[in-house]
Amino acid sequence: MTTSDTTKKPVVLIANRGEIAVRIAAAARRIGASPVLAASTADIGSRAAQLADRVIVIGPAQAGQSYLRPEYVAEAAVHAGADVVHPGYGFLSEQPELAELLEAENIAFAGPRPETLRAVGDKSSARKVAVAAGVPVAPATEIDDVNNVVPLAESIGYPLLIKAVHGGGGRGIRLVTGPEDLARLAPQAAAEAQAAFGNGALYLERFYPAARHVEVQVFGDGQGGAQIFGDRDCSVQRRHQKLIEECPAWGLTESRRTVLHDSSRALVQALRYRGAGTVEFLVDTESEDVVFLEMNARIQVEHPVTEEAYGIDLVAAQLRLALGQDPQLPDVPPVPPAAVIELRINAEDPGNDFRPNPGVIDHVSWPTGPGVRVDTHIYDGYSFPPFYDSLMAKLIVRADTRDAAVAAVQAAAHSVTVEGVTTTLPLHAFVLSHPDFVHGGVSTSWFGPIWEQHQAQRKEALR
Repeated sequence: MTTSDTTKKPVVLIANRGEIAVRIAAAARRIGASPVLAASTADIGSRAAQLADRVIVIGPAQAGQSYLRPEYVAEAAVHAGADVVHPGYGFLSEQPELAELLEAENIAFAGPRPETLRAVGDKSSARKVAVAAGVPVAPATEIDDVNNVVPLAESIGYPLLIKAVHGGGGRGIRLVTGPEDLARLAPQAAAEAQAAFGNGALYLERFYPAARHVEVQVFGDGQGGAQIFGDRDCSVQRRHQKLIEECPAWGLTESRRTVLHDSSRALVQALRYRGAGTVEFLVDTESEDVVFLEMNARIQVEHPVTEEAYGIDLVAAQLRLALGQDPQLPDVPPVPPAAVIELRINAEDPGNDFRPNPGVIDHVSWPTGPGVRVDTHIYDGYSFPPFYDSLMAKLIVRADTRDAAVAAVQAAAHSVTVEGVTTTLPLHAFVLSHPDFVHGGVSTSWFGPIWEQHQAQRKEALR
């Protein structure tokens, strides 16, 4: 005699697109849940839509009329009978409004509580929380009047950064070397922040010209418990946008790693943080300074390097915790038993100031083999849309040492084929073979000058 399984599968509404939507769908399947995609009209034929059990259209292609409307996502969650909504990264992932709307409908949110999102949602508030938790911070001060900022800089000194209180992605950030620059750039930064985030609030912070960007992966149980899953170096950046990430951060002393991990744990415990998050720091290469930057209260683009280094599934853990289950994450050592490097491959022209290059993907081929992972949503014939971020794929390579990982990712990147659009693969070929990167430990200010020099030499050679 056979019996039917009447157990209802949990329903996961995916409130995102692109490669992270594909990733969430895979995690939903892994925990035995049914993935449903909330999509714009531009994404109803996407890879994520193909992988979902159901697609609910939430609006037109423009993100402001679809992916950025919390009421539309909440309505889709109710319509889908969702048990949990996963927001991915970007869009509404750190907006408390969506979490509150879902809470009112008794639908779980795969992320922190609304009050936590507000506490770390702007850099000024997050800084105050960090100070209260004993986390080291850089000298900084908030700007009250963008037309009278020069006196504020006296307590910090030059060079310094103007930074937007809200948002991220490099918007609203300006490097200032003196009083005249400060008076000129502050209004510009405020206008850019207002346009990007709907809030032009700014603050000044000491600039460390030779610092590395190191972040710590955390996971909180929502009750004050905290797990630390190592650290990542994200110092290869262009205009504050990350290009390459690796785990663990190379060359950290034990004392510095202890400060990074202990500070992150203290912040998670103070916030009673729930789910996956990342605590970001600057590690100065000219002093012993380690200072808090911000906390990203969501899954990061670069989470795969940590997953591969430790053999874990952070997205599945997010879903399990949101559903009231054991996240099934093991206790791990501070340094993983492997070295992992991730390349972000974008539809941009690196030889033309990284101009976005949407279009039809005629053909794509990815490397395979031990230790190679590709997170992507593109395929042969896919029309890469012009409406969203230009990220096409993430190539992640794991090896037993950093030297081996560098060699392996060089070979893997060389094996990638993308026809039909221009990509950032030439950039990666240049960086991966550069002696400074091969040695390890470059600062956040390293890439810009060496890339400009490389481009100038290339243009001269073509004359």
